[in-house]
Amino acid sequence: MIAIGAGTVACSGAHGTLQGEGADAEQADRARHHYDRPAYLLFTGEGEPAGYDLLLQAARNSDIILFGELHNEPIAHWLRLELARDLHADTTRQLVIGMEMFEADQQVLLDEYLDGIIRRQNFEQEARLWGNYATDYRPLVAFARESGIPVIATNIPRRYASLVYHQGPDSLDRLSAGARNWIGPLPIPVDLELPGYKRIHEAAMHHGGAYLAHSQASKDATMAHFILKQHEESRPRPVRTLHANGTYHSDNYEGIYWYLRHYRFQGSIMTVSTSRQADLPKPGHPLPDDHELPGRADFLLMVPERMTRTH
Repeated sequence: MIAIGAGTVACSGAHGTLQGEGADAEQADRARHHYDRPAYLLFTGEGEPAGYDLLLQAARNSDIILFGELHNEPIAHWLRLELARDLHADTTRQLVIGMEMFEADQQVLLDEYLDGIIRRQNFEQEARLWGNYATDYRPLVAFARESGIPVIATNIPRRYASLVYHQGPDSLDRLSAGARNWIGPLPIPVDLELPGYKRIHEAAMHHGGAYLAHSQASKDATMAHFILKQHEESRPRPVRTLHANGTYHSDNYEGIYWYLRHYRFQGSIMTVSTSRQADLPKPGHPLPDDHELPGRADFLLMVPERMTRTH
């Protein structure tokens, strides 16, 4: 029931009664958020609530942004595209976009498309695209093409990651000098005591995958290598790299982040980690002290588990 009187609004129902000007603010807040269905919430790495403005400000102050996504999560793809648009508008540095979704031996093809030399049809026929490219990555590539933003294919060719998985890291030594141009510097160090690699290694050993962690490391090291290569080739002009990768490639400051530091990158690195949650916390409130996510990244992007997925 809604009754309108002289300066007083009374709403009564399943959530109690709120009396207009004298309504209890906390009760009104609870009632309002009960009906809200936020598409996402952002938190700092410490679990404090954050808004997009804080994310953008931190990104502007960073040399490299590792935007960890869940590959079929539309909110992460959309938010990263918005971030790319706003970073491109900041003319203090050139924006570079790096993408796990393209392998290093595809760089020539990617450049030909971005430079308008070949048609989209030819590019997409030959580029070994991911199944969700059209919905999730084409908008970012299209924006880069329209805006003159370089896009770097950072990942190791999958045939070489497969080679490591089946025959071990020493198998990369048999590659030609030309093929080695598409991977990180050899030998690729792998620290199996890093929690992420340790979990992968221990789980894979029970299924005959002795080199799964090494294969994962070959991807992380190669992505870090090509991010840094772009930075070095851009000197003295400063650049800012926004890198799209699966969240497991940069969570807990491991993976790509670890290799960037291993290769002695001294600049600032910001990380974002995307996760799905059965129940999002109440907007505007910090995460509970016992929540598992704080410490995973500099910014935590939380999406409802029921969010529609792209594939």
